[in-house]
Amino acid sequence: MLLADDHALVRNGLRAVLDTTADCTVVGEAGTGEAAVELAEDLQPDVVVMDLSMPGAGGVAATAALRERVPTARVLVLTTFADDARVRAALTAGATGYLLKDADPDDVVRAVRATARDEVPLDPRIARGLLPRGGDGHGAGGPARNGAGGPVRAEADRNAPDLPPRERDVLVRLARGLSNRQIASELGIAERTVKVHVGSVFRRIGVADRTSAALWARDHGW
Repeated sequence: MLLADDHALVRNGLRAVLDTTADCTVVGEAGTGEAAVELAEDLQPDVVVMDLSMPGAGGVAATAALRERVPTARVLVLTTFADDARVRAALTAGATGYLLKDADPDDVVRAVRATARDEVPLDPRIARGLLPRGGDGHGAGGPARNGAGGPVRAEADRNAPDLPPRERDVLVRLARGLSNRQIASELGIAERTVKVHVGSVFRRIGVADRTSAALWARDHGW
């Protein structure tokens, strides 16, 4: 993987954690967005751990350039910024996951592995921000209900496809950053069944990846 952060102390700390992990190898470091893109073109890393605030081209612009010039590299944002605007900008640019810098080292390792598997690792605080304002559809609170007992759909959702209940369950959990295995465990169904539902959800809502599906879920009130 490639580490992109303008603070050498942060890069050194990440390298110390990741280089002691059996299935993780740091192949390079960059202190700017431009350098990250150039190094990624040369080194072809599986994962780029990307800060958002760097001199020159920031992490969002670098992520967009990486997705275009090194499409096999997946980007895990690791930053101090938790505001919705930056989160959405990074995910829209093509970041696969988003983690805050105060995360535990073990969480960073898990997020790197999930990113390499093309899952959507999201810091729990970020995942909550991406969920519909009316609730996450999980637990006692659940989504807001109308007088007939059905879920209240957001204004932007009125023209959205009407997903079957099980696909809605899968989409809500996908938006929380859960893997297929975790979704299967929560719903009590087979992992291969979850994979089928995920593919169907993608086709119905017109997206091609899990990050886009998570953003779609947030925008449409699921």
